[in-house]
Amino acid sequence: MSVLAALIDALRSGAVEVVDLTTPLQSSTPILELPPPFANTSRFRLEELSRYDDRGPAWYWNDIHTGEHTGTHLDAPNHWVTGRDGPDVSQAPMATLVAPAVVIDKTAEVAADPDFLLEVAHIEAWQAEHGPLPEGGWLLYRTGWEAYGATQEEFMNADEAGPHTPGVSAECARWIAQESSVTGFGVETVGTDAGGAGGFDPPFSCHHFLMGANKWGLTSLRNLGRLPTRGAVVLVSPLPIVGGSGSPTRALALVEHP
Repeated sequence: MSVLAALIDALRSGAVEVVDLTTPLQSSTPILELPPPFANTSRFRLEELSRYDDRGPAWYWNDIHTGEHTGTHLDAPNHWVTGRDGPDVSQAPMATLVAPAVVIDKTAEVAADPDFLLEVAHIEAWQAEHGPLPEGGWLLYRTGWEAYGATQEEFMNADEAGPHTPGVSAECARWIAQESSVTGFGVETVGTDAGGAGGFDPPFSCHHFLMGANKWGLTSLRNLGRLPTRGAVVLVSPLPIVGGSGSPTRALALVEHP
């Protein structure tokens, strides 16, 4: 039996499960909101063109209005100034879009402190227990933040000091970008940076280092708790927007069950 035929059989039998990691796109989908004078991305919106009426008697269809970085989305290297000469989203390598993934779980720590930051020492301890990060694969950071995705206010968790959401320290961001073997970093939050990362050195360190190393970000993920610590394969399907800095993305994972 060929490898692909075996995969189809495994999918049909349930030996391999497809897990959807994607936040549904709708007008209430939380987005990143920057303070003035910075421009903000659009919320997702449908504009009806026809619905079985005189505008189109036999069909229903819409225009969609959204930003590249709305909902579950892929950040391309050219999204940040440090990667301005890097690939756009249409140039994402197939080996990045279909790749092995591991999950580091810090839900307990984030439940105690929404500003929790992942450090290099946490990843080193994880590797000591679970083995090395996957060469050319994805590091997915589970924080439990998907539980707050119902509203903009809960997801951003902001007060007068700004948003309070988990992320990675500046040094950890540099290490993931420059020293780790992964090609991408995925999170459950609205962006790959912590809510307070505007005050880091450098500001928004995850974007700064990750994009500068021609690596990729994946945000607003769900269902990471259904993935094994290691062994899943992630399939990322952005729109191939020529010149685009990112794209809303359907993200899936293949999980093998013994």
